[in-house]
Amino acid sequence: FFVTKMLKTTILALAVIGTVLAAEPDPIVIWHGMGDSCCNPASMGSIKGMLEDNLPGVYVKSLMIGNNVIADMENGFFKDTNTQIQMVCDMIREDPQIQNGFNALGFSQGGQFLRAVQQRCPELGMKNLVTVGAQHQGVFGFPNCPGEIVYFCDIVRDLLNYGAYADFVQNFLVQAQYWHDPLHIDTYIAKSQFIGEINNEGAEKKPEYATNLAQLQNFVMIKHSKDTM
Repeated sequence: FFVTKMLKTTILALAVIGTVLAAEPDPIVIWHGMGDSCCNPASMGSIKGMLEDNLPGVYVKSLMIGNNVIADMENGFFKDTNTQIQMVCDMIREDPQIQNGFNALGFSQGGQFLRAVQQRCPELGMKNLVTVGAQHQGVFGFPNCPGEIVYFCDIVRDLLNYGAYADFVQNFLVQAQYWHDPLHIDTYIAKSQFIGEINNEGAEKKPEYATNLAQLQNFVMIKHSKDTM
């Protein structure tokens, strides 16, 4: 998507909560949304450049899941979310420039994914988390899939229509893993491999998830006023 100047300013202000007063700005980790990639000059590339321009010396890591931008975009549809979360935890843990804490900025599904990073890997030192249009309660509908390859959107719709909670769909389809069907809540709780678990809706609760989120200095969730997704 194209980011307006006003939104850029808002994101900048929120993403660096607790950073601008420091002598050296904290690193910032960005996770893009569905159909996007780490380095799209119209979206994540633009935001990365904007942060670097306004915070001299800041290190910005725009996450790429895969070996190139095409794989990154495809993995936003077809790579198990839990595997992606662990990959990102490992990326941050192994990055020598992110060893003393960082701020995180997530767009669309990247928002709930970064929340999961804090819930599962709190030792990494996330300080502030800002999510923009994230689906923290999941989705129930898929009318306006973005992305440059519409064919992927058609595949996703077909799979969701076939059965979002079928095991083979849940095992790899990212959007199925945060599909939240309010009409079949028992099936959702039993079968959801990501959003149900990360929201502690299953029979086995993980109190550390709440404890780890509470360690954040700030958690800002921006809701779109006109979200047609």
